[in-house]
Amino acid sequence: MALQVAVCGPGECTERQWDHAYETGRILAGRGAVVVCGGHGGVMAAAAAGARTAGGAVVGILPAADRAAAGRDLTVIVPTGLGQARNNVIVNAADAVIAVGGSCGTLSEIALAMRAGRVPVVQLGGWRVLDEDGRPVGGVVHAQDPAAAVDATGLWHRPRGPAPGGGG
Repeated sequence: MALQVAVCGPGECTERQWDHAYETGRILAGRGAVVVCGGHGGVMAAAAAGARTAGGAVVGILPAADRAAAGRDLTVIVPTGLGQARNNVIVNAADAVIAVGGSCGTLSEIALAMRAGRVPVVQLGGWRVLDEDGRPVGGVVHAQDPAAAVDATGLWHRPRGPAPGGGG
């Protein structure tokens, strides 16, 4: 089964965020991962374009109940009719979450992933979440570039499935 990595970020992004998201999607696809995103513009479109350029698959989890606003680089389009609650679907579909840049929707995806505690959460740029004493909240790994963000997920460094000769 292919790894699925969510790439989250604002629907309107800076050129730097676009470049980071595009490269993140390209690297993920090159490693055989399926990119999961919100299916619209900005970081989502950039990650999808990068993955498709590398021949990868991209699943877009849309907030609307139809496919009308789906991005052109999506391989699979899932209209949910859930509005922003679709962020929970994105996070739950992922083996890791990489956030590029920051917006309220991106912050919700980071929070949902952290709260669930099941998958690595990596942030490339964007906002920093601090506790009431001004200290960074644990649970998010900050990366400096797309390659470091993908590596920080740890998905390609840990064994998958039973150990050789493990019989199970």
